[in-house]
Amino acid sequence: MTLASVGASAQKVESAPKANASPTRDAANGKRIYSSHGCYECHGGEGQGSTLSGPRVGPDPIPFPAFVHYLRQPVGQMPPYTAKVISDAELANIYAFLKSLPRPNSAQSIRLLNGKEKTAR
Repeated sequence: MTLASVGASAQKVESAPKANASPTRDAANGKRIYSSHGCYECHGGEGQGSTLSGPRVGPDPIPFPAFVHYLRQPVGQMPPYTAKVISDAELANIYAFLKSLPRPNSAQSIRLLNGKEKTAR
């Protein structure tokens, strides 16, 4: 084994997220990164997703290790976001942003959807 391959192996281990990693990062910075890298274009400004463009990613994202793995090695039409494009720290910030999003109101709590709102005539 050459010195270069030892260094490469060590680098891979360092950048891999821990299985039980619970990132505590900056959600505001994550929102900025989410916007600047165009995540909103497919997943919406609030991570709500669309059947036409990309799946819902917030407010309850998949576990962080799975989130990182999918962004690094996606399937389907999503391009890969390697560590050269978005660092693990930036992904943790995006994840914090997605975790910070409030859950949407239930359909039952929306008066207009339940016929409890009178229409103007």
